[in-house]
Amino acid sequence: MAVREIEVASLGELIDRVTPEEPDPAVGRLRDCGVYRGSGHVEWPLLTSLDRLGGVDPPHTKAGLEEHILRNFIRYSRPYFSTPPVNEWELLVAAQHHGLPTRLLDWSYSPLVAAHFATLSRRPVDRVVWRLDWKPMHRCFGFPELALLIQDLDRLVGGEAGGFTPWNLIGGDGDKAFACLIEPPSLDARIVAQSAAFTLCSDAAQPFDRFLAEHGLEDTLTKLIIPAKRVDRFRDQLDLVSVDERRLFPDLDGVTAQMQRYYS
Repeated sequence: MAVREIEVASLGELIDRVTPEEPDPAVGRLRDCGVYRGSGHVEWPLLTSLDRLGGVDPPHTKAGLEEHILRNFIRYSRPYFSTPPVNEWELLVAAQHHGLPTRLLDWSYSPLVAAHFATLSRRPVDRVVWRLDWKPMHRCFGFPELALLIQDLDRLVGGEAGGFTPWNLIGGDGDKAFACLIEPPSLDARIVAQSAAFTLCSDAAQPFDRFLAEHGLEDTLTKLIIPAKRVDRFRDQLDLVSVDERRLFPDLDGVTAQMQRYYS
């Protein structure tokens, strides 16, 4: 099956489209279990920051630098941690969160947060809010239907031998292909405000959507397309419901970014 595409004309329609028709049998509420990612162009694939490091035409040109990037982050970041990361997975999450190119892909449990990032620029192009139904992905790769904590990775991916770290993936010595959803620790207020999650994929040589298709999982993705002529309407509606930089980046950078965009 192909990736499903749905056009949405307003914020209200976006919410309606992602609201389940039937209550979740476990909780009896109309709660969606997907995660969302906003993109500024409908044609862009799901590329990580590492994929985009050397440009996107073609992408993946600097994936071989992943080890060097992470090693230098470890070397220079130590003085800035108030408490040391509990393990190397938390270190990787912190690196991604602070803008280092990594193989992690950002998602949010909120479609509104994803729509915010999709509508930031003023370019006259269609945007997209990606939705990932991650539970079938976990079933495919033998993970429980729970978003993983970083403490779970060693046990669930490393198996009985344990000792599984980001270096296993970087070195290409992982024993199987996989993808999983990670719930990061609350390292700071931004992660909490953005309802953040990450996907981790064993393959750093192709876009995440192509990896899923290669494993028969393309139907776990939905593209909720915002037409170019509706982007300004979406943006104004997001501001109306207080989904903006000041709330999603609760610090001085967020305050100034919100004002600069709002009054432009």
